[in-house]
Amino acid sequence: MDFIFSTGSLWSYGIERCFEFAARAGFDGIEVMVDQRWDTRQPEYLRRLCERFRLPIAAVHTPFVASVPGWPLDEPGRIQETVKLAQALGANVVVLHLPLRFGLMLVQVARKSFLLPAPDLGGISTYRRWLERDYAALQESAGLTLCIENMPTKQILGRRWQLHHWNTPEEITRFPSLTMDTTHLGTWGLEPADVYPRLNGQARYIHLSNFDGKEHRRPEAGHLRLDRFLALLARDSYRGVISLEMQPDALNAGQSDDRIVELMSASLAHCRAWAERT
Repeated sequence: MDFIFSTGSLWSYGIERCFEFAARAGFDGIEVMVDQRWDTRQPEYLRRLCERFRLPIAAVHTPFVASVPGWPLDEPGRIQETVKLAQALGANVVVLHLPLRFGLMLVQVARKSFLLPAPDLGGISTYRRWLERDYAALQESAGLTLCIENMPTKQILGRRWQLHHWNTPEEITRFPSLTMDTTHLGTWGLEPADVYPRLNGQARYIHLSNFDGKEHRRPEAGHLRLDRFLALLARDSYRGVISLEMQPDALNAGQSDDRIVELMSASLAHCRAWAERT
């Protein structure tokens, strides 16, 4: 079972340092999170990092943001560009998100930020229709696996809201290959080991992190029984890749490089030990 490191875990750092830290911590590979920076999406540069640090890129994640310089403005277009990047890098997986049910806007009041519903200006409905009509054709022609990710609930106006289409374990299996995100399940109050059998063997890629009221905590630091989940994957002879996808604050970003690598190494050691408890 291979454990790789998502560069999104340290999105506030340069991509080269993410490779360096992952190599020092002993990870088996890298998931590249695409963003506005050209360093995250230029194949020649990324291949040089792979060679330098002896880490393959196993997966590429589509960008979160709509405005990516030099890339299309629509979500289907960004997904297709991500597929081209993954093909150029020899990655086997592209991670993409479910479509929102409605638009969102970020409002700041008294130094606090709130997500509020907003009108859909067409992008959301266009993406939903593309998934229904054209997604299967891209999957057939891509030569890699497109893995759609289950998404979290969000706190809006004091309530937890379901923001995405097809986001229950039963609905998301309409797509043949899935990214199972453990912290997102935590926002629903669900245990990954309980959900995994309900996905009918369609979880081909794992985003692993814990949940303690905040998302994307280190695997050993939260409420979710990830030890039980990884032991279940091992018993099930899971053949996919497991990507540790955390947040910079969970890894004490801003402290010394040695401290960050120490935390990454500790999380990786916990995961490997849990996977051996079959």
